[in-house]
Amino acid sequence: MELNINQNTISRYENEERQADYEMLIILGDYFNVSIDYLLGRTDNPEINK
Repeated sequence: MELNINQNTISRYENEERQADYEMLIILGDYFNVSIDYLLGRTDNPEINK
């Protein structure tokens, strides 16, 4: 609810039926305080390198 994302959309992301666009990846990364690479499964390290 805080991100203004429909529950059905989140479910589709989780089940790999839909992919988040660039803007959504930034929103999710900021919300969970993790890197986009972590969200995409490219790393096991959730830390953001600045």
